[in-house]
Parts: sequence; C-alpha cells; structure tokens
Amino acid sequence: MRNIKLTIEYEGKEYNGWQKQPNHLNIQGEIERAIQSVTREKVEIIGSGRTDAGVHAFGQVANFKIESEFPIEKMATAINSQLKKSIRVLKAEEVSLEFHSRYHCHQKTYAYIIDNSDQGTAIYRNTTYHVPQLLNVEKMQEAANYLIGEHDFSSFKSSGTSSKSSVRTIYQAQVLKEQTRVVIMLTGNGFLYNMVRIIAGTLVEIGLGNKQPKEMQDILKAKDRKKAGKTLAAHGLFLMKVDYDENKISGKEL
Repeated sequence: MRNIKLTIEYEGKEYNGWQKQPNHLNIQGEIERAIQSVTREKVEIIGSGRTDAGVHAFGQVANFKIESEFPIEKMATAINSQLKKSIRVLKAEEVSLEFHSRYHCHQKTYAYIIDNSDQGTAIYRNTTYHVPQLLNVEKMQEAANYLIGEHDFSSFKSSGTSSKSSVRTIYQAQVLKEQTRVVIMLTGNGFLYNMVRIIAGTLVEIGLGNKQPKEMQDILKAKDRKKAGKTLAAHGLFLMKVDYDENKISGKEL
C-alpha cells in the first residue's frame, strides 16, 4: 500500500466545487476518474478541505492510497493527460501511510482578489471581483489587523456551517494593492463556511467608507452575521497554499 500526496491547481468556474457529488461536474470526481484511468485502480482522494462552486486553487492538497506500483515520477504527467486543462496536478509525491491531508493541515492561506479598475476586465473577469469605486486600502488594512489572533468568527460564517466551534486563529491578514488589483490575504488554522468571502465583503464596505476600521472589532464581538458585510462572489476566491509539518508528511511524528 502506498500513500500519494498531490498538490493541485484549478480554475473553479466550470465546476460545482471540490466535493464529489452525483450529476454535477466536480474536481474531486474528475481527479479520481483520471487516477483510475492511469492506474486501473478505483481510489478515493481526500482533500485538505472543500472549496465551493466557482472557487479556484493554486495549492490545494489531497492524498489517496493505492496498491499500484505506477512510478511516482511519472504520476503527475499521467494524471494530467486524463484531465481538462482547468485542473493540473502540480506535484505527486509518496508520503507516510499515516499522512492525512485534512487532519494534518497546519495552516491555510486564502486570497480574495478584487479588480478595482473603473471599467472592469475582460480577460480576468472569471477570477476577480469587480469594485469600480476606489477602495481605501490603508483603512482596509487597519480593519484587517483586528482579525489577527484567536477569535470567535460567528459574525463571518454563513448558515449551514457544520463546524461545532466558530473559534479560529488568524495568523496573518494583509490587504495589498497591485496596480488596479486589491488582494486580501488571510492565513489561519482553519476557516468557517464562507468566512473569507464575508470578511472580504466587510473589508470592501470599510474600503468604500461605509464602515470605519474600528467597527471590525465590534463586528467580531457581536457574533452576529447581520453585522458583517455581504458574502462576495466565489470567483474572486483562491486557496493559495496548505502548510504541513514536514515530519508529519514523512511520518517521523505520526
């Protein structure tokens, strides 16, 4: 038995999210189909977490177990040959049998990308959210600073969240300006359902001057979804990377 770890990039536009489900095109199911085509074994891949319909990833991580002796150095290329160009396996590596892509995740980084140009973009319209009014990035960053640390993020979760606890820790919260793009980067030990998109919506309200930066602290304390901004569209959201302790990947601490 072998345990294979995949690092995966995808554009989520045409998919109904990561999770496998009948009668809907999904990323998990497409990768499983491709692996079976290559190895002749039916597998179930475990993702580090689910991404919703329309959400993209530069560094999703998944693992699966297999008996096949298919060469690991050829696996990424072989799997990609069976996939649409909108999904790419960037790397395949053999890891400890105990490694679990979801349970052993140390932290994740998400980015929400806003096109802040006057007229929007034709080329990147499916991967950025358009806000034509000029955003005050300095005030957005001031507000984002209140998110750092361990908090109850109940104000920033959608109904339908299955998590028992709404307490999460944010390690980094940055708002960056790159020409006409505003990028909201969040790194944390976990995220609630729609949490990043609601935080982004709240920061946009602050950037537009509809809320003041200090209100972010009040919104956190309120633990009330109605106090936060709207949930921004899925197509601006990217899972950037998933981090693990290297000892857990190798099995030295498992």
